[in-house]
Parts: sequence; C-alpha cells; structure tokens
Amino acid sequence: MRLRRSIGLFALFVIATQASAQSASPPANASLPPIRDLETLVVSGVQPGPGLWKVRKGDHTMWVLGTVSPLPRRMEWESREVEQVIAQSQELIEPPGVRLDTHLGFFGQLALAPKAFGARKNPDGQTLQQVVPPDMYARWLVLKRKYMGSNSGVENYRPILAAMELYKDAIEDVGLRQGGVVWPVVKGIAKRHDVPRTKTTVTVMIEDPKVALKEFRSSRLDDLDCFAKTLERLESDLGTMRERANAWAVGDLESLKALPYTDQNEACIRAAAESDVLRKRTGDIETQVAVRWLGAAEAALAKNQTTFAVLPMRELTRPDGFLARLKAKGYVVEEPVRVE
Repeated sequence: MRLRRSIGLFALFVIATQASAQSASPPANASLPPIRDLETLVVSGVQPGPGLWKVRKGDHTMWVLGTVSPLPRRMEWESREVEQVIAQSQELIEPPGVRLDTHLGFFGQLALAPKAFGARKNPDGQTLQQVVPPDMYARWLVLKRKYMGSNSGVENYRPILAAMELYKDAIEDVGLRQGGVVWPVVKGIAKRHDVPRTKTTVTVMIEDPKVALKEFRSSRLDDLDCFAKTLERLESDLGTMRERANAWAVGDLESLKALPYTDQNEACIRAAAESDVLRKRTGDIETQVAVRWLGAAEAALAKNQTTFAVLPMRELTRPDGFLARLKAKGYVVEEPVRVE
C-alpha cells in the first residue's frame, strides 16, 4: 500500500501498513539474461522487464503489474511493454492504500507533535528490553549493532516502530529501498499519454486526534509477532531479497515463485489495525481497502476496453488475494504473458 506519513498515532499506522510492492514475468520461451550482482544491476528499456497479469470480462481487459519490495536502490526501471499497454488504456487504477487525516490542518498537527513523539514510546517508560522476551532482545541487539550502530533512542520505541526502523536501515545498508522505483515510471507514462488515474486510497478522518493520541500513549499493542517476524526476515531473507529484486528486474516469475519469502508486513499491519484506538475509529480498514480497489477494478472492466492497474504481488498470488476474488466472480484471470 502507498502510504502518507503523518504524526504520532497516524505515523504508526502508516509505517505498519507499508505493504509489499513489485513483481512479474516473461514468456516461457524467452531467453533471459542471467541475474547479475545487485550493485551492477541497472534495468533499462532493453531488459525484458516484468510480465503482466491479465483479467478479462468478454472483450474487456485489465492488465495488472505485480510489484515486490524492496528493489535495488540505484535501479532505473523502464518497460516498453508497460508503456504500450498504458498508451492503449482508458484508465489507470492506482495501488490500494490507506490515508489517515484530521481536520486540524498543518499548524494544528504541528501543535500535536510533542504528544505524537511521546506516543512512539512504550507506555510507563519501559524499554524494549523490558517488553520483549530475553532471547528476542538478544537477537535484536545483534541486528541493531550491525545496521543501526549506537542508536540509543530506538530502545524506548514500541516494538513495531523499533522493528520498522531496523528494517529501513538494514535494507538501505545492503543497497535496497522500499519504493520510488516503479510507481514514478507508471505515473509518468500515464501523464504522457493523458490516461486518467483512479485513486483507490481509503481516507479515514480522525475526528478526535487529541483524544486518540492520549489513548494511544497509554495503550499497548499486540506487536511482538511483528517484531519477531522482522528480526527473522533480516536474519534469513536479506540475501534472498537481493535475488528477488534481480528476478523482478529481469522478469523471471519462476524464480520469484521459487524463492522463499518471509513477510513481516502482515503481522505489522494486524498489530496496528487491530489496536483498540484505531479499530473503534476506523472499523475494519482492510475490508474497506479491498472493497474500494475491487469496486474500481470491476467498474473499469465493465466500461473500458483496456485498463491498467498496479498491485502488490501478494494480491496476485495468494488464494484470497484481489485477483482470486475476481476469478471467483467469474472473471478470467491469466498469469503473466508478454504483450506482442
């Protein structure tokens, strides 16, 4: 999900709901270049790039670009296939997302900043060492020293926020980055060809931000699973992240499917979304996001000859993902194919 950082409580939800991004494939008989070292990988228009998923209803087609995250920090991505499809499209459906907002405006939010900063910390002044199991904390220290150095402030953070800070620093250290690779290219192509974009972000207004922050500062989150899965991913998956990033860049879907994948995002999303402070103000946000994107997709398939959409790869492959739901409704769904 594409997210907007805000203050305190809202920043927590934004960081936690950072979803995976980016992935796809070439034709089965295509001759692919070998996956090269991450530091030398620069994807250009001459590379095969990711293949596109295809959703059909009669003679109406929606092409879907799957994305994975992270990707090489210095990678430049360009896809002639994507340009070709977007140029023929009547609509671009943006990736799903969540945006939490208030009626306070910039200066009103700025006034809340000190309280928001305090909300990042554990209740009752506890440290990470006091709120996570000893064995888990020992693993945290090893990774923290390796990727964050002597950062002492993070020791007071809630586990979910400490985990996200560690993850961010670790992937930057190995030459990867969370975003900024694919979406700017897609958006630029749509602009060049005057293709209208449909936003699918769900905006939730927090009507009582001062009260919400006060509640949040004294509340606890069920975020140890998020913390543990983040440690596990950094301990075992960083090398695989490089391979996955390169496989996406050259459009090798088979390698993407074969590579083991540990994703801490689901646990972190759940920890944030199911907190009492947010749930009573937002309801079931994951359902709202799904309804918004699927509604936009079905409307586009009903009216457009050709539509282009971008989704995290997990929504294309998991049994209860967005494409699986469309297939259950009778839409024809095909795995990546090369557009001729």
